[in-house]
Amino acid sequence: MKLNFKKLGSGKPLVILHGLFGSLDNWFSIARELEKHYTLYLVDQRNHGDSPQAEEWNYQVMVEDLKELLDDEGLEKIYLMGHSMGGKTVMNFACTYPERVEKLIVADIAPRYYPIHHQTILEGLNSIKLDEIKSRKEADDQLANYISELGIRQFLLKSLARNSEGFVWKINLPVITKNIEEVGKALEEKARYEGPTLFLGGANSDYIKQSDLPDLGKHFPNYELEFVANAGHWLHAEKPEAVIEEVRGFLG
Repeated sequence: MKLNFKKLGSGKPLVILHGLFGSLDNWFSIARELEKHYTLYLVDQRNHGDSPQAEEWNYQVMVEDLKELLDDEGLEKIYLMGHSMGGKTVMNFACTYPERVEKLIVADIAPRYYPIHHQTILEGLNSIKLDEIKSRKEADDQLANYISELGIRQFLLKSLARNSEGFVWKINLPVITKNIEEVGKALEEKARYEGPTLFLGGANSDYIKQSDLPDLGKHFPNYELEFVANAGHWLHAEKPEAVIEEVRGFLG
């Protein structure tokens, strides 16, 4: 699959993948600083953003999507970074094609299995009657019946677009809803990447726990773990300067 991406800056290539319900736009504020030092590839994963939609949606196909992009761009070896679902994609990619990854950064996700925990968000998104709403305000009002936090609603509604016929989702909501268990799947038992790896967690998030450390070492023996103070799961949105500093320090 030919993924949508934006290329910025100059220097060694750094490819960044967003998380579930997100898009490459989530990384623009950080990209504006990092592009001074790296050639950035901000990527929309399949069924998200402006990339194509498809019935098949799992980490195996998302790894192959990324490989196709690297092949098309002539990128033999890259710095690779992903957040949440994108973190699972880049972990799987590095273990499958270790020769293509010089250094790996995984933002606020561990290699383990995560139980489904997006039911309320999916119920809220599916409750929005696209053929009836006339404004984004109406969509927000409907979503507020399920999600009280304004910031989360604003993030989710970034995937709501408008065309000549009305409002449409840029995410493939039916496929994501049907296959949501794929997002939480653990890495294969024998998956292993021996290159330098930075796990970057939010100090206020519970996505990376002390109990995850054995798994980090098993799959990524050359790993470091750093936590961003006063940040939750969306650490790149909450503390962009700290994330930029960690990324630059690790990549050198």
